[in-house]
Amino acid sequence: MDILRYTLLVLHLIGLAAILGPFLDQLRSDAKRVTQTMVWGARAQIVTGLLLVGVAEMNDYDVDHAKIAVKLVVALAIAGLAEVAGKRTRVALAGSGDLSPVRTLWWLIGGLTVVNIIVAVVWH
Repeated sequence: MDILRYTLLVLHLIGLAAILGPFLDQLRSDAKRVTQTMVWGARAQIVTGLLLVGVAEMNDYDVDHAKIAVKLVVALAIAGLAEVAGKRTRVALAGSGDLSPVRTLWWLIGGLTVVNIIVAVVWH
């Protein structure tokens, strides 16, 4: 069961990197866009996070359900924003719009990702 838990944890961290990497890469850029990597990273965060909780419950680990609920709500918000912003980015890059509406969603995705990291690390 440890191999499964560690595999899920690595995939969870890869999902985090898929969101945060492109976000940090674009900080100095004027045109903010939500990449498909960010969208898939947000999806991976939800799936692997839920599976990690399931594995922890099966192994009788003490799971803080309030913390998990907060993290899940934030992760769902990130994924929802990423889906919408990803679609708007694809439309804008196809030539039928501009990226200015995506900028706010991009900042929200990055900010909420950092909030989720803080909750994971600080909340004991």
